[in-house]
Amino acid sequence: MDHSQHEKTTQYKAGSLSLIGAVSMGTAVIIGAGIFALTGQIAELAGPWFPLAFLVAAVVTGFSAYSYVKMSNAYPSAGGIAMFLQKAYGRGTITAAGALLMFFSMVINESLVARTFGTYTLQLFDVSKDSWLVPALGVGLLIFAFLINISGNRMIGMFSLIMSVLKIGGIAAFGVVGLWFSGFSFESFNAASAQASGAGASGFLAAVALAILSYKGFTTITNSGSEIVDPHRNVGRAIIISIAICVVVYFLVALAVAANLSLPEIVEAKNFALAEAARPAFGDLGLYFTVILAIVATVSGVIASAFAVSRMLAMLTDMKLVPHSHFGMPGDIQKHTLVYTIVLAMFLTVFFDLSRIASLGVIFYIVMDIAVHWGILRYLRKEIQANAAILITAIVMDVVVLGAFLMIKAQTDMLVIYVSIASIIFIFAGERLFLRGKINEDKGEHHHGG
Repeated sequence: MDHSQHEKTTQYKAGSLSLIGAVSMGTAVIIGAGIFALTGQIAELAGPWFPLAFLVAAVVTGFSAYSYVKMSNAYPSAGGIAMFLQKAYGRGTITAAGALLMFFSMVINESLVARTFGTYTLQLFDVSKDSWLVPALGVGLLIFAFLINISGNRMIGMFSLIMSVLKIGGIAAFGVVGLWFSGFSFESFNAASAQASGAGASGFLAAVALAILSYKGFTTITNSGSEIVDPHRNVGRAIIISIAICVVVYFLVALAVAANLSLPEIVEAKNFALAEAARPAFGDLGLYFTVILAIVATVSGVIASAFAVSRMLAMLTDMKLVPHSHFGMPGDIQKHTLVYTIVLAMFLTVFFDLSRIASLGVIFYIVMDIAVHWGILRYLRKEIQANAAILITAIVMDVVVLGAFLMIKAQTDMLVIYVSIASIIFIFAGERLFLRGKINEDKGEHHHGG
């Protein structure tokens, strides 16, 4: 391949990210808070079967990833999902709104990670778990992520590589050693299982929906399409390898938690289940180890995520799909989008609790995911040679899991459903108006349809 001239004018350096780099970035985003924040919530919904929820979610994610791998192989770009939607739906409301849903689900994920950082850090001190310090620490972390992100690309790459290795090694060690200490016995669970399995199929499927959130970071790899070496092959590979690594790590951790705590204990400590699970096996040292691990994971997760999200919003701005205002700020668009991203994440961190943040994230993400699969099925299937059966399976799985999740939430927390429906309507209506204004503006400037 020749280094095409236009590469120099953009900020993205072709071939600056190796396959290992892409995998470490992918796993850095994927293994952010997912496993720390969600294990307890997943156990609460799925009952004794919760380790299986991670495996089922990996299968759903695998079908889902097919679309992204196919699209990345055909059109590697820095726009990732926004570009995929545009290829399918053109430059219209669905593309803009779908990409914004992805953007918001990633910002929601950042605030989930930030709050998890606060919750775990406070395990080291004798503070009540509902303390105002949780959001305060979360906001502090977001500010730190902002500063690291402003310092440039290479810094982020190095930082996520080191953090990924520490994190994956540490979390896998936690899983293996936790299982080893419990003698691979699950008695605490078997006793509780008899009474606890009232959750049933819908509870299990709702748990799968949450577990999908702990894998969804793989989509950020698609945003680096224009930088990965040999992108037509390696973006897809990076996605598959990242998901595979995460399945193993998550399942190990879930088993270790199940082996060391009874179901009621996990639910009681649901926001810091891993720290709690380390106590029986390792005492205080285990607690410190887990908390430090959670801090490393959440810090690197937020930094990698802030980078990916602000890139995506900058791309949407470049594609003229979202309104943009400088608010008098200096610097390029990506710096501005970084500011918006962090401010929005801070707002969520302060005003929402962990399970609500996670629920919003699930709903936004799965709706966007369905839009991607449908777009490919309907408009691009032949062009990228995608298998219709796999696409339909992915859509059906998404619909079933989301349906179960909404059913459970309707019984327990209607507010989340109202907020998510209102937000989705607001995003679609807002984009409709914005793009209509844009079209009229363009018509005024020149008479051919740009």
